[in-house]
Amino acid sequence: MEDWAEIRRLNRSEHMGVKAIARRLGLARNTVRSALAADTPPKYSRAPQGSRVDEFEPAIRRLLTQFPAMPASVIAERIGWEHSASVLRARVALLRPLFSPPDPADRTTYTAGEIVQCDLWFPGDVVPVAPKVLASPPVLTMVAAYSGFIMALLLPSRQAGDLVAGMWQLLAGLGGVPKMLVWDNEPGIGQHRRLTLSARSFAGTLGTRIYQAAPRDPETKGVIERANGFFETSFMPGRTFTGPSDYNTQLAAWLPRANARMLRRTGQRPGVLVEADVAAMGALPPVAPTVGASSRVRLARDYYVRVDANDYSVDPTMIGRFVDVHAGLGEVVVTCAGTQVAAHARSWSTHQTITDPAHVVMAGELRTAFQARTTAMRGPAPAPGTAVGQRALSHYDEVFNLPVAPCPVAAPTLQVVR
Repeated sequence: MEDWAEIRRLNRSEHMGVKAIARRLGLARNTVRSALAADTPPKYSRAPQGSRVDEFEPAIRRLLTQFPAMPASVIAERIGWEHSASVLRARVALLRPLFSPPDPADRTTYTAGEIVQCDLWFPGDVVPVAPKVLASPPVLTMVAAYSGFIMALLLPSRQAGDLVAGMWQLLAGLGGVPKMLVWDNEPGIGQHRRLTLSARSFAGTLGTRIYQAAPRDPETKGVIERANGFFETSFMPGRTFTGPSDYNTQLAAWLPRANARMLRRTGQRPGVLVEADVAAMGALPPVAPTVGASSRVRLARDYYVRVDANDYSVDPTMIGRFVDVHAGLGEVVVTCAGTQVAAHARSWSTHQTITDPAHVVMAGELRTAFQARTTAMRGPAPAPGTAVGQRALSHYDEVFNLPVAPCPVAAPTLQVVR
């Protein structure tokens, strides 16, 4: 190639003839003539020698005609291929598009303020929720599709109340409500295109729509799937946590740096482009939606209520009355007729008993008062050794109308001594 370029330069720039060029470069004159006649550099090529798989190609084509998705390993078994698997896979990869219909995927474009994609991501058993207990609570991730702005929050559970509370906290921090929230078939949001009551109430209060993607359709929310992978590769490595609050603290400190990176899809930084996203969104509702999990139960004698497999103590003076239990992301509050009767920090572990010492003291006082009242109703106890009653056993037969058999022996009497 170097000789070809030099031959053409000498001929065109210095107007040298074939013989002069041949003497200058030490080449044959026919070589110089060929170089001047060729418009492209010379290259070596040889005729293809064929491949072992050529004789099997008709059989491969017949199988692909009937079964376009048949794996190459199965094809090798059917045609009796005993040679290199990579050679057969390469030929099958060339032939398969001829028999399988194409499935094109269009480029998706997003409008500002239109869509926020939502998902749950699990970091692994790295979050301490109790002494010597590590758990993997769900991380709620939300990404504004137009700007690529990432929001995330660690949640106690994947139940509907916690999901709705997490969405409200992140959207309130964003400062706007998108036209649509895109989810997969998360049970806490809904299944089979039927939203849960909490999800419907949340969407109605915010004036937005919750759309659930079809099963096995990751392309619908590819933006959030890439964000989850970004968490795994950029946030988690090398980090340790002391608890859920520490996890959320580190996550909140890292997200601004993540949103300051240049996004290849948009060519801009999400932290800057999000301003246009929020400006096109709807306003937050004037009244905050009801979030969290709520229930009403009658307080039993053990004065505890159960929330997410944990037991929380309640003022024992409410025993026998209906109490309202509300579990938020960080606190469990119990009220009775609008009056707060218990408040506890929510436990992220399971099978835990959370007790307020004041409730134990109050229960002891109520128990002592109940026992004293019961004793007063029974009257004073008889002195030790006092005969408290004598009655013939035959009297019980008379009470229950039982036949009395004649007995020469006097009927025994029952005597109770205290």
